[in-house]
Parts: sequence; structure tokens; C-alpha cells
Amino acid sequence: MTNRSMQTPLGRVRGLGSAKEGVDHWWLQRLTGASHDEVVAWLSHPVVTVLTVLLVFSLYYHAKLGLQVVIEDYISGDGVKLVTLTAMKFGLILFGTATIFSVLKIAFGG
Repeated sequence: MTNRSMQTPLGRVRGLGSAKEGVDHWWLQRLTGASHDEVVAWLSHPVVTVLTVLLVFSLYYHAKLGLQVVIEDYISGDGVKLVTLTAMKFGLILFGTATIFSVLKIAFGG
């Protein structure tokens, strides 16, 4: 058994973060992330903008299909099912429109 009092301060805290992984996660974020200016410049290219809008549309459509199946399978009352489906579709349209608006605003320098 190791006597903890003989360890250096670094030795006592190494690997004791909340994820028990030290700086690995932080370092990977720095390697894979881009700055705000780099993302804006990348998103300003017309092809990237169009592909991003299509991706957003397909992601929200996919979410709509999946949530619709879950609601239809697990909500029994017809009235509650109709209200839930309507609210879900309205919410996805609202958030999808806001997402696409944000992408276009960034792309056109707004």
C-alpha cells in the first residue's frame, strides 16, 4: 500500500478529475475545435451553407419521424396524441427554422 503523504501534489491529483481522465478530454477539444472566426469563414462558402441547411432539414425531419413513432406507440388517448403530435411538429418547425435562419445569418455575414 502506498503512503499518500510521500506523493507529490501532482501525483495526488493526477486522474482525479470528475471524468477520471485528466486533461485528455480538454486536449482533444482543442485539437478538434475551430475558432469562431474559422467556423464563420467555413460556413460562408456557398456549398457549405447549402449542405449545412440540407443537413439541418434532414436532421429535424429525422427527429420528427422518430418522435412521431414514439408518440403514436406510447400515448393512448386520441386527443392527447393529437395535441402532442401537433406540439412536437410545431416545436421542430420552430427550432428548425431558427437553426436554418442562424446558419444563413452567419453565411451572409449578419
